[in-house]
Amino acid sequence: MVADTLLRGRTLSFLRWPESIDDHAAYAYEEDGGLLLRDGKIVAAGPYAEVERQAGEGTKRIDHRPHLILPGFIDAHVHFPQMQVIASYGAELLDWLNTYTFPEETKFANAQHGRRIARLFLDEMVRHGTTTVAAYCSVHKASAEAFFEESHARDMLNIAGKVMMDRNAPDGLLDTPQSGYDDTRALIGEWHGRGRQHVAITPRFAITSSPEQMEMAGTLAREFPDLHVQTHLSENHAEIAYTCELYPQAKDYTDIYDRYGLLGQRTLLGHCIHLSEREADALSDSGSVAVFCPTSNLFLGSGLFDYQRFRRREKPLRIATATDVGGGTNYSMLRTMDEGYKVIALNGEKLNPFQSFWQLTRGNAEALSVADKVGTLEQGTDADIVVLDSAATPGMRLRMETVGTLAEELFLLQTLGDDRAVREVYVAGRPAKSDLGAIA
Repeated sequence: MVADTLLRGRTLSFLRWPESIDDHAAYAYEEDGGLLLRDGKIVAAGPYAEVERQAGEGTKRIDHRPHLILPGFIDAHVHFPQMQVIASYGAELLDWLNTYTFPEETKFANAQHGRRIARLFLDEMVRHGTTTVAAYCSVHKASAEAFFEESHARDMLNIAGKVMMDRNAPDGLLDTPQSGYDDTRALIGEWHGRGRQHVAITPRFAITSSPEQMEMAGTLAREFPDLHVQTHLSENHAEIAYTCELYPQAKDYTDIYDRYGLLGQRTLLGHCIHLSEREADALSDSGSVAVFCPTSNLFLGSGLFDYQRFRRREKPLRIATATDVGGGTNYSMLRTMDEGYKVIALNGEKLNPFQSFWQLTRGNAEALSVADKVGTLEQGTDADIVVLDSAATPGMRLRMETVGTLAEELFLLQTLGDDRAVREVYVAGRPAKSDLGAIA
């Protein structure tokens, strides 16, 4: 029998969206906090003295003071086959896909290559404090199998899907409407609900899926209404124009997905930069999630996601944030929110640090419809946890000498932090970052 684990440190978990930097009721913070972990769950949380009284004989005690203990970070949109595409120079979206991404993804026909990259990808997620992702695999069923095998071996809660794409891509990256349906359905049978794994229906985007394939994706969404749907929407002006040429009967880009029954509470739409008011209303009415990918949007020159306007409009949007590696330029959700802050500032708004860390944790969990499992430090949830060191580098240490509030410390972590600030990561209650070298 595995012993219970008692963590001690400064615990921070969000209860709801913080309306302002002074909205202290939006979060639970303990200067001397405790978390009791048992069988992969948080069984007690609160002041250390109270939690410690619930610890039985033989409990393993780990003191993380003076570091912050938060829920593990969540990345709502990432392409695991693109690890060797990140930092590819000088193209906008469609050229970037054809020049870099598609040739790279053809390698995933080789199952051994898929297994290697899946292992290295999840290593990198853990190294940066991310414990849950919504991931795109390649068109090859074997790539999704490799991802789920690696994720399951680590007992991670992850969402992933085999990309469906039957046109406008190289021959080695095409499925058919029927094979895309059959492969996805087989993955659902093999992996959905196995351990902590979630299969997503994943038509890459309307450009690479024919109307027949979109019909098949919609059929899967009707047959499995509890599954996530993930795709891309309105990232780039040239993409939007080409998509609308391919689907001339649709009112606009968003209407394409709506016509095939692909919008809904579990639909994750990457980018959503250039939405009309009608499109934003359609996303809001359906409960679909707009996924903000700031480093990718800046790197590819796609545009500025209007985060605060989308939140404040009469029909607000559900929003998640994501790295979008390999178009995105960093695996770190801290770096992602740093760039997100700047994008929002360019739109004439600000995002306070409590709002940023809400988004990284509970906000993304709510957007992914998994907040009952992850994204908080609440009793009964899965013990996916990150430990952050606000003085991890010489520059951070120097700045910390003048930091006087929790808000200032969080903003320092967001602005200067990266994988070095992540001291430890717990996945289902087990140390994961310090154990990376032990994973074969």
